[in-house]
Amino acid sequence: MDKILKIRLGRDVKDYLSITFGLMCYALGWAAFLLPYQITTGGVTGISAIIYYVTGVEIQVSYFIINALFLGFALKILGPKFSLKTVYAIFMLTFLLWLFQAILKGPDGNLPQLLGPGQEFMACVVGAGQEFMACVVGAGLLGFGIGIVFCNNGSTGGTDIIAWIINKYKDVTLGRMMMYCDIVIISSCYFIFHDWKRVLFGFCVLFIMSIVIDYVINSTRQSVQFLIFSRKHDEIAEGITKQIDRGVTLLDGTGWYSKQNIKVVVVLAKKSQSLDIFRLVKDIDPNAFISQSNVVGVYGEGFDKLKIK
Repeated sequence: MDKILKIRLGRDVKDYLSITFGLMCYALGWAAFLLPYQITTGGVTGISAIIYYVTGVEIQVSYFIINALFLGFALKILGPKFSLKTVYAIFMLTFLLWLFQAILKGPDGNLPQLLGPGQEFMACVVGAGQEFMACVVGAGLLGFGIGIVFCNNGSTGGTDIIAWIINKYKDVTLGRMMMYCDIVIISSCYFIFHDWKRVLFGFCVLFIMSIVIDYVINSTRQSVQFLIFSRKHDEIAEGITKQIDRGVTLLDGTGWYSKQNIKVVVVLAKKSQSLDIFRLVKDIDPNAFISQSNVVGVYGEGFDKLKIK
Protein backbone atom coordinates (compact mmCIF):
# COMPACT_ATOMS: atom_id res chain seq x y z
CA MET A 1 0.00 0.00 0.00
CA ASP A 2 2.85 2.38 0.89
CA LYS A 3 4.54 1.60 -2.43
CA ILE A 4 1.39 2.41 -4.42
CA LEU A 5 0.98 5.63 -2.43
CA LYS A 6 4.58 6.63 -3.16
CA ILE A 7 4.10 5.95 -6.89
CA ARG A 8 0.93 8.05 -6.99
CA LEU A 9 2.60 10.83 -5.00
CA GLY A 10 5.57 10.78 -7.36
CA ARG A 11 3.27 11.05 -10.38
CA ASP A 12 1.36 13.94 -8.82
CA VAL A 13 4.59 15.80 -8.04
CA LYS A 14 5.79 15.24 -11.61
CA ASP A 15 2.42 16.46 -12.96
CA TYR A 16 2.52 19.65 -10.90
CA LEU A 17 6.14 20.39 -11.83
CA SER A 18 5.34 19.86 -15.53
CA ILE A 19 2.21 22.02 -15.27
CA THR A 20 4.29 24.77 -13.62
CA PHE A 21 6.86 24.63 -16.43
CA GLY A 22 4.10 24.79 -19.04
CA LEU A 23 2.53 27.79 -17.32
CA MET A 24 5.94 29.52 -17.23
CA CYS A 25 6.20 29.18 -21.02
CA TYR A 26 2.64 30.44 -21.39
CA ALA A 27 3.18 33.47 -19.14
CA LEU A 28 6.51 34.29 -20.85
CA GLY A 29 4.81 34.24 -24.25
CA TRP A 30 2.29 36.83 -23.06
CA ALA A 31 4.70 39.09 -21.17
CA ALA A 32 7.54 39.06 -23.71
CA PHE A 33 5.79 38.91 -27.08
CA LEU A 34 2.03 39.52 -27.06
CA LEU A 35 1.41 42.24 -24.47
CA PRO A 36 4.14 44.64 -25.71
CA TYR A 37 2.63 44.53 -29.23
CA GLN A 38 -1.00 44.66 -28.03
CA ILE A 39 -1.83 41.28 -29.57
CA THR A 40 -4.60 39.19 -28.09
CA THR A 41 -6.14 35.75 -28.60
CA GLY A 42 -9.03 33.70 -27.24
CA GLY A 43 -9.82 32.53 -23.73
CA VAL A 44 -9.98 34.40 -20.45
CA THR A 45 -6.38 35.52 -20.87
CA GLY A 46 -7.41 37.15 -24.14
CA ILE A 47 -10.28 38.97 -22.39
CA SER A 48 -7.86 40.08 -19.67
CA ALA A 49 -5.40 41.34 -22.30
CA ILE A 50 -8.13 43.46 -23.93
CA ILE A 51 -9.04 44.91 -20.52
CA TYR A 52 -5.34 45.68 -19.97
CA TYR A 53 -5.00 47.45 -23.33
CA VAL A 54 -8.10 49.59 -22.69
CA THR A 55 -7.89 50.38 -18.96
CA GLY A 56 -4.31 49.56 -17.93
CA VAL A 57 -5.52 47.08 -15.29
CA GLU A 58 -2.83 44.40 -14.97
CA ILE A 59 -3.69 41.27 -16.96
CA GLN A 60 -3.22 38.94 -13.98
CA VAL A 61 -5.77 40.86 -11.90
CA SER A 62 -8.67 40.57 -14.34
CA TYR A 63 -7.59 37.00 -15.23
CA PHE A 64 -7.89 35.91 -11.61
CA ILE A 65 -11.18 37.74 -10.96
CA ILE A 66 -12.87 36.34 -14.10
CA ASN A 67 -11.69 32.80 -13.39
CA ALA A 68 -12.82 33.05 -9.76
CA LEU A 69 -16.31 34.03 -10.96
CA PHE A 70 -16.37 31.21 -13.52
CA LEU A 71 -15.23 28.69 -10.91
CA GLY A 72 -17.98 29.87 -8.57
CA PHE A 73 -20.64 29.35 -11.24
CA ALA A 74 -19.11 26.01 -12.23
CA LEU A 75 -19.13 24.68 -8.66
CA LYS A 76 -22.76 25.74 -8.25
CA ILE A 77 -23.99 24.39 -11.60
CA LEU A 78 -21.68 21.45 -12.30
CA GLY A 79 -20.55 20.52 -8.82
CA PRO A 80 -16.91 19.76 -7.93
CA LYS A 81 -16.09 18.65 -11.47
CA PHE A 82 -12.86 20.53 -11.89
CA SER A 83 -9.78 19.09 -10.29
CA LEU A 84 -7.35 20.73 -7.91
CA LYS A 85 -4.95 21.03 -10.83
CA THR A 86 -7.25 23.57 -12.48
CA VAL A 87 -7.39 25.66 -9.30
CA TYR A 88 -3.61 25.35 -8.92
CA ALA A 89 -3.07 26.43 -12.53
CA ILE A 90 -5.24 29.53 -12.10
CA PHE A 91 -3.35 30.67 -8.99
CA MET A 92 0.07 29.82 -10.45
CA LEU A 93 -0.59 31.52 -13.80
CA THR A 94 -1.82 34.62 -11.97
CA PHE A 95 1.50 34.74 -10.10
CA LEU A 96 3.65 33.99 -13.17
CA LEU A 97 1.96 36.65 -15.31
CA TRP A 98 2.81 39.19 -12.60
CA LEU A 99 6.35 37.83 -12.16
CA PHE A 100 7.39 37.92 -15.83
CA GLN A 101 5.93 41.39 -16.33
CA ALA A 102 7.82 42.62 -13.24
CA ILE A 103 11.06 41.12 -14.60
CA LEU A 104 10.68 42.44 -18.15
CA LYS A 105 9.34 45.95 -17.47
CA GLY A 106 11.76 48.75 -18.20
CA PRO A 107 12.53 51.84 -16.07
CA ASP A 108 9.53 53.60 -17.63
CA GLY A 109 7.20 50.86 -16.37
CA ASN A 110 6.39 49.58 -19.89
CA LEU A 111 7.08 46.17 -21.38
CA PRO A 112 9.84 46.39 -24.01
CA GLN A 113 9.30 45.24 -27.59
CA LEU A 114 11.96 42.55 -27.78
CA LEU A 115 11.87 42.55 -31.59
CA GLY A 116 11.85 46.33 -31.80
CA PRO A 117 14.42 49.16 -31.88
CA GLY A 118 17.37 48.84 -29.55
CA GLN A 119 17.18 45.05 -29.42
CA GLU A 120 20.02 44.30 -31.82
CA PHE A 121 20.50 40.65 -30.86
CA MET A 122 16.83 39.64 -31.26
CA ALA A 123 16.61 41.76 -34.39
CA CYS A 124 19.59 39.83 -35.76
CA VAL A 125 17.81 36.52 -35.07
CA VAL A 126 14.30 37.23 -36.41
CA GLY A 127 14.36 40.76 -37.82
CA ALA A 128 13.63 44.13 -36.22
CA GLY A 129 10.24 45.69 -35.61
CA GLN A 130 8.26 42.70 -36.80
CA GLU A 131 4.92 42.44 -35.05
CA PHE A 132 4.06 39.29 -36.95
CA MET A 133 7.21 37.56 -35.73
CA ALA A 134 6.25 38.52 -32.18
CA CYS A 135 2.85 36.98 -32.90
CA VAL A 136 4.45 33.74 -34.16
CA VAL A 137 7.00 33.40 -31.33
CA GLY A 138 4.43 34.29 -28.67
CA ALA A 139 1.86 31.87 -30.08
CA GLY A 140 4.49 29.12 -30.17
CA LEU A 141 5.29 29.64 -26.49
CA LEU A 142 1.59 29.75 -25.58
CA GLY A 143 0.84 26.55 -27.50
CA PHE A 144 3.87 24.74 -26.11
CA GLY A 145 2.97 25.73 -22.54
CA ILE A 146 -0.72 24.82 -22.80
CA GLY A 147 0.19 21.55 -24.53
CA ILE A 148 2.37 20.55 -21.56
CA VAL A 149 -0.41 21.52 -19.13
CA PHE A 150 -2.94 19.38 -21.04
CA CYS A 151 -0.53 16.43 -21.24
CA ASN A 152 -0.34 16.40 -17.44
CA ASN A 153 -4.12 16.45 -16.91
CA GLY A 154 -4.17 20.16 -16.14
CA SER A 155 -6.32 23.05 -17.31
CA THR A 156 -6.12 26.82 -17.06
CA GLY A 157 -9.88 27.16 -16.52
CA GLY A 158 -11.31 30.05 -18.51
CA THR A 159 -13.58 29.51 -21.50
CA ASP A 160 -13.56 25.72 -21.12
CA ILE A 161 -15.57 26.29 -17.92
CA ILE A 162 -18.13 28.28 -19.95
CA ALA A 163 -18.15 25.49 -22.52
CA TRP A 164 -18.87 22.89 -19.83
CA ILE A 165 -21.73 24.96 -18.40
CA ILE A 166 -23.40 25.59 -21.79
CA ASN A 167 -22.81 21.98 -22.84
CA LYS A 168 -24.87 20.85 -19.86
CA TYR A 169 -27.99 22.60 -21.16
CA LYS A 170 -27.44 22.83 -24.92
CA ASP A 171 -26.48 20.18 -27.47
CA VAL A 172 -23.25 21.91 -28.48
CA THR A 173 -19.87 20.16 -28.40
CA LEU A 174 -17.19 21.53 -26.07
CA GLY A 175 -14.74 22.19 -28.90
CA ARG A 176 -17.29 24.12 -30.96
CA MET A 177 -18.41 26.15 -27.94
CA MET A 178 -14.82 27.11 -27.11
CA MET A 179 -14.27 28.07 -30.76
CA TYR A 180 -17.33 30.35 -30.68
CA CYS A 181 -16.05 32.03 -27.50
CA ASP A 182 -12.60 32.60 -29.00
CA ILE A 183 -14.04 34.09 -32.22
CA VAL A 184 -16.15 36.58 -30.25
CA ILE A 185 -13.19 37.57 -28.01
CA ILE A 186 -10.73 38.09 -30.86
CA SER A 187 -13.24 39.89 -33.09
CA SER A 188 -14.03 42.35 -30.29
CA CYS A 189 -10.50 43.77 -30.74
CA TYR A 190 -11.72 45.67 -33.79
CA PHE A 191 -14.10 47.79 -31.70
CA ILE A 192 -11.17 48.80 -29.47
CA PHE A 193 -8.32 49.35 -31.92
CA HIS A 194 -10.39 49.87 -35.13
CA ASP A 195 -7.64 47.92 -36.84
CA TRP A 196 -8.32 44.65 -38.66
CA LYS A 197 -4.61 43.84 -38.42
CA ARG A 198 -5.03 43.23 -34.67
CA VAL A 199 -7.92 40.88 -35.33
CA LEU A 200 -5.89 39.03 -37.96
CA PHE A 201 -2.95 38.69 -35.57
CA GLY A 202 -5.32 37.32 -32.91
CA PHE A 203 -6.59 34.60 -35.25
CA CYS A 204 -3.00 33.83 -36.30
CA VAL A 205 -2.08 33.31 -32.65
CA LEU A 206 -5.10 31.02 -32.18
CA PHE A 207 -4.23 29.01 -35.31
CA ILE A 208 -0.53 28.60 -34.43
CA MET A 209 -1.39 27.74 -30.82
CA SER A 210 -3.74 24.94 -31.91
CA ILE A 211 -1.08 23.44 -34.19
CA VAL A 212 1.61 23.53 -31.48
CA ILE A 213 -0.77 22.15 -28.83
CA ASP A 214 -1.69 19.21 -31.09
CA TYR A 215 1.99 18.57 -31.85
CA VAL A 216 2.99 18.56 -28.17
CA ILE A 217 0.10 16.33 -27.11
CA ASN A 218 0.57 13.86 -29.98
CA SER A 219 4.34 13.66 -29.48
CA THR A 220 4.00 12.85 -25.78
CA ARG A 221 1.26 10.28 -26.37
CA GLN A 222 3.10 8.33 -29.05
CA SER A 223 3.32 4.65 -28.18
CA VAL A 224 5.67 1.89 -29.27
CA GLN A 225 5.56 -1.90 -29.29
CA PHE A 226 8.52 -4.06 -28.32
CA LEU A 227 9.06 -7.69 -29.29
CA ILE A 228 11.95 -9.00 -27.18
CA PHE A 229 13.48 -12.42 -27.88
CA SER A 230 15.67 -13.63 -25.02
CA ARG A 231 16.50 -16.70 -22.95
CA LYS A 232 16.28 -14.46 -19.88
CA HIS A 233 12.68 -13.53 -20.59
CA ASP A 234 11.63 -13.99 -16.95
CA GLU A 235 14.13 -11.42 -15.66
CA ILE A 236 13.30 -8.98 -18.46
CA ALA A 237 9.55 -9.29 -17.89
CA GLU A 238 9.99 -8.83 -14.14
CA GLY A 239 12.24 -5.80 -14.64
CA ILE A 240 9.86 -4.09 -17.07
CA THR A 241 6.91 -4.71 -14.76
CA LYS A 242 8.61 -3.40 -11.61
CA GLN A 243 11.02 -0.75 -12.91
CA ILE A 244 9.23 0.63 -15.99
CA ASP A 245 5.73 0.05 -14.58
CA ARG A 246 4.41 -1.46 -17.81
CA GLY A 247 2.44 -4.63 -18.43
CA VAL A 248 4.11 -7.55 -20.20
CA THR A 249 2.76 -10.44 -22.27
CA LEU A 250 4.74 -13.62 -22.99
CA LEU A 251 4.14 -15.45 -26.27
CA ASP A 252 5.41 -18.87 -27.30
CA GLY A 253 7.64 -18.81 -30.36
CA THR A 254 9.72 -21.23 -32.38
CA GLY A 255 12.85 -20.35 -34.34
CA TRP A 256 12.44 -21.71 -37.86
CA TYR A 257 16.16 -22.16 -38.44
CA SER A 258 17.10 -23.52 -35.00
CA LYS A 259 13.77 -25.29 -34.40
CA GLN A 260 14.09 -24.22 -30.76
CA ASN A 261 11.25 -22.94 -28.63
CA ILE A 262 11.61 -19.44 -27.20
CA LYS A 263 9.50 -16.97 -25.26
CA VAL A 264 8.71 -13.62 -26.85
CA VAL A 265 8.23 -10.65 -24.49
CA VAL A 266 5.61 -8.24 -25.85
CA VAL A 267 5.47 -4.73 -24.35
CA LEU A 268 3.37 -1.69 -25.24
CA ALA A 269 4.89 1.48 -23.79
CA LYS A 270 5.10 5.24 -24.17
CA LYS A 271 7.77 6.38 -26.61
CA SER A 272 9.44 8.30 -23.79
CA GLN A 273 10.02 4.97 -21.99
CA SER A 274 11.87 3.39 -24.93
CA LEU A 275 15.37 4.29 -23.73
CA ASP A 276 14.67 2.87 -20.25
CA ILE A 277 13.48 -0.42 -21.76
CA PHE A 278 16.53 -0.69 -24.04
CA ARG A 279 18.87 -0.07 -21.10
CA LEU A 280 17.09 -2.60 -18.90
CA VAL A 281 17.22 -5.33 -21.58
CA LYS A 282 20.87 -4.59 -22.35
CA ASP A 283 21.81 -4.88 -18.65
CA ILE A 284 20.03 -8.23 -18.31
CA ASP A 285 20.83 -9.82 -21.69
CA PRO A 286 23.18 -7.97 -24.09
CA ASN A 287 22.50 -10.66 -26.73
CA ALA A 288 18.72 -10.21 -26.73
CA PHE A 289 17.00 -9.60 -30.07
CA ILE A 290 14.69 -6.56 -29.91
CA SER A 291 12.17 -5.27 -32.42
CA GLN A 292 10.64 -1.82 -31.82
CA SER A 293 7.80 -0.40 -33.90
CA ASN A 294 5.50 2.61 -33.70
CA VAL A 295 1.81 1.93 -33.20
CA VAL A 296 -1.02 4.10 -34.48
CA GLY A 297 -3.01 4.01 -31.25
CA VAL A 298 -3.13 2.19 -27.92
CA TYR A 299 -6.29 2.36 -25.84
CA GLY A 300 -6.98 1.05 -22.37
CA GLU A 301 -5.50 1.19 -18.90
CA GLY A 302 -2.30 3.22 -18.79
CA PHE A 303 -2.90 4.71 -22.26
CA ASP A 304 -5.60 6.78 -23.97
CA LYS A 305 -9.24 6.13 -23.13
CA LEU A 306 -11.32 4.43 -25.81
CA LYS A 307 -13.83 6.99 -27.14
CA ILE A 308 -16.55 5.85 -29.53
CA LYS A 309 -19.44 8.10 -30.53
